[in-house]
Amino acid sequence: MDKHTTRLRRARKTRARIADLKMVRLCVFRSNNHIYAQVISAEGDKVLAQASTLEAEVRDTLKSGSNAEAAAVVGKRIAEKAKAVGVEKVAFDRSGFQYHGRVKALAEAARENGLSF
Repeated sequence: MDKHTTRLRRARKTRARIADLKMVRLCVFRSNNHIYAQVISAEGDKVLAQASTLEAEVRDTLKSGSNAEAAAVVGKRIAEKAKAVGVEKVAFDRSGFQYHGRVKALAEAARENGLSF
């Protein structure tokens, strides 16, 4: 198996576990150039809040969208947006990515700004 296939397999297992819990999830995706976060409803049919390094406000303040500093900014923004729509408790869906580097920075920033998972 290649890296992409194994990551998707890990993501599928995690999402199945989160679906059994029937919780709102904070889903993270990272590409080589950007990082994206979405708060998805418990049913999985609606995006309640989203933030990424592609947003104009974020892009203007950062030099690069692909580092831990950028991930921390996105984590802070997603926490603020989630709290604005009334979501405080989420399940963290790292989409099969390892919990270190940018994914970890986003998660810690979201926790510091009021999301619990």
